[in-house]
Amino acid sequence: MKKMTLGKTGITVNKNGFGALPIQRISKKEAVYLLQKAYDHGITFYDTARFYTDSEEKLGLAFEGKRDKIYLASKTGAQNPDDFWMDLETTLRNLKTDYLDIYQFHNIPFCPKPNDESGLYEAMQKAKELGKIRHIAITNHRLSVAHEAINSGLYDTLQFPFSYLSGAQELELVEKCKEAGMGFIAMKALAGGLINNSKAAYAYMLKFDHVLPIWGVQRERELDEFLSYQENEPVLDNSLESIIKKDLSELQGDFCRGCGYCMPCPAGIEINNCARMSLMIRRAPSDAQLTDEMQAKMKKIDECLHCGKCKEKCPYGLDTPALLKKNYEDYMEILAGKEY
Repeated sequence: MKKMTLGKTGITVNKNGFGALPIQRISKKEAVYLLQKAYDHGITFYDTARFYTDSEEKLGLAFEGKRDKIYLASKTGAQNPDDFWMDLETTLRNLKTDYLDIYQFHNIPFCPKPNDESGLYEAMQKAKELGKIRHIAITNHRLSVAHEAINSGLYDTLQFPFSYLSGAQELELVEKCKEAGMGFIAMKALAGGLINNSKAAYAYMLKFDHVLPIWGVQRERELDEFLSYQENEPVLDNSLESIIKKDLSELQGDFCRGCGYCMPCPAGIEINNCARMSLMIRRAPSDAQLTDEMQAKMKKIDECLHCGKCKEKCPYGLDTPALLKKNYEDYMEILAGKEY
């Protein structure tokens, strides 16, 4: 079983981190079962957030009495100290613990630092002094903020989107974290669902000994796939390399990652799903993509105001209105009977 250590934190876990965003979509009973099965098979790192509705609560139910055997990471999107403390106390209560191993600023638009007048970093420092958190960290989708966090030397880990579809800019971040002794937590290691070969994704991550991927798990069969790789590590052979090469040719570049930071849309368009529908329906087709409800959501693209707000907020600098238009046209062709 491959082990890795998150930078200077001393946190050593196997290569499977459990991303607990998807468990907000399933019942408490189902979530507790999945979490406990993951633990029983050696997964000890669990990442959640205040923003993920009842995800923290489900983790608290699953691991009551096992706190010293796992690592818990959560996040706050607070932009002032009062909200920071409110989030932290709520998180600790939900998780049924008195401390977090890692507490992360959740994709805020700047890099908190001492004396920047936001008071946020000072709040983190105080929480650490009080023993409520053990490591100060940050997540982001913006390259500029990520670089600033690494350069500051103030953070123990960085969480950033990273997969085999990532480009040179993301690879630079990964290597920069290694040089700085900073742990790198890879979110969206399956590119928000666009990568449909978990074996290839896992084999790729094995190339980076300081990177911890957190796989978003919602179904038992998904968990079983990642558990199987712990005992039988996939090798990045010619077969898997060819899969990665094909995916890169189809997907690398201007595609929507589905992060949702462009939302809400003033016209009510579900951008984070509609701007990637063309890719999703070809890579992972399902009847749900062609229901009357989904057709209505795609039809909303006709009501785009072209206000540019989504484009301004996209952390990847995508021309979101153009992507929506392209996906809508492609979707209508599929409805008309074109092949996937």
